Amino acid sequence: MPGTILTTRNATVADLVAVLQAQHAAKLDVVTPACHLVADNGHLRLIGVGEPQLTPDGVTVGETVLRPTAVADAGIAEKLGIPLPYLRRLRAEQLGLYDANVNTWLADDPDRRFLVRGLHNPDGGTGIARALLSDSYRMVDNLDVLMAVLEGVRAAGVPVDIAGCDLTERRMYVRVRAPGIGEYAPELLGDYRSPFTGARGADNPLVFAGFVVSNSETGHGSFALTPQLTVQVCDNGMTITRDALREVHLGGRLADGVVRWSSDTQDALLGLVVKQARDAVTTFLDREYVRAKLAEIARQAGVPIRDPQATLEHVGKALRFTAEQQATILAHFVQGGDVTSGGVLHAVTSAAQTLEDADAAHDLERAGLRAMALAAAHAA
Repeated sequence: MPGTILTTRNATVADLVAVLQAQHAAKLDVVTPACHLVADNGHLRLIGVGEPQLTPDGVTVGETVLRPTAVADAGIAEKLGIPLPYLRRLRAEQLGLYDANVNTWLADDPDRRFLVRGLHNPDGGTGIARALLSDSYRMVDNLDVLMAVLEGVRAAGVPVDIAGCDLTERRMYVRVRAPGIGEYAPELLGDYRSPFTGARGADNPLVFAGFVVSNSETGHGSFALTPQLTVQVCDNGMTITRDALREVHLGGRLADGVVRWSSDTQDALLGLVVKQARDAVTTFLDREYVRAKLAEIARQAGVPIRDPQATLEHVGKALRFTAEQQATILAHFVQGGDVTSGGVLHAVTSAAQTLEDADAAHDLERAGLRAMALAAAHAA
């Protein structure tokens, strides 16, 4: 749809808010039975959604036409039990067969209800289908989450920076950092140098407290606040996934039709987000927490890596890194100069910064501490 931006990478918080506001204005959420969904030339027709049309034959039921994104196609495949690679091939090569497959399985259970998340076209043309989800999916939208988190952070009274924002068709990521809450980590950084600038960790051994805000509007994970320690020398992020605060997007069944939340329901959901953001600030942006986590990391960081290629192949296989990711990690390990399990952590988290795909970058970054533990065990 012309003018609609679905993704942004390494954005400022102001840029992210502008994109989210535009998406929010175009938002269309509909709960519908399968019998009111029709695949037509690769698009989804939502029967009964939209203004009725007056034709020479009389008044016809309104409908809205949406073009599925790759994420929506994945949801269609999952909900209807169609192998996703097959559905993708049909979209690329045989739209008629795409329609036939989707319509056949929709007709198999015509009363089954779905939540369609879309963006309407203000000019009345084809819009965008962002996701096909369960009718029990509880929507917690990115713009509301971001505003509530910022409110919670302000209420906690700890000065923070927004270090970067990413938005994909699957998730939103916002990195919150507290530059006034840092600890020195010479044991972890003493032998490391940045693969980006060559700056030495021994000269810049500071690590900052922070956390990552993440949320999905399209069924790809819960709202979460995950602690992250950021290395000053190269902006590597050490993400501590096991301490994350999460809120699963599940709830009661939604009524049929266009979804419009009551203010009471929305206020209750966002009030919880504000409270969790305050809890995250209190817990994660705390010097004692940072010291304790750095001590845990340091205990696994000093194992010598005598065969880097074999060790990184083992780590890459265990964590299912792509061949390209493994090659980048090996190059960063060599450039980083720290031939220990801690060096593997640095290599994984610095390699993550080079990826254009924000989902892949955050997934790789989140794997950093696990990669260090696997490397330490393999080399021991």
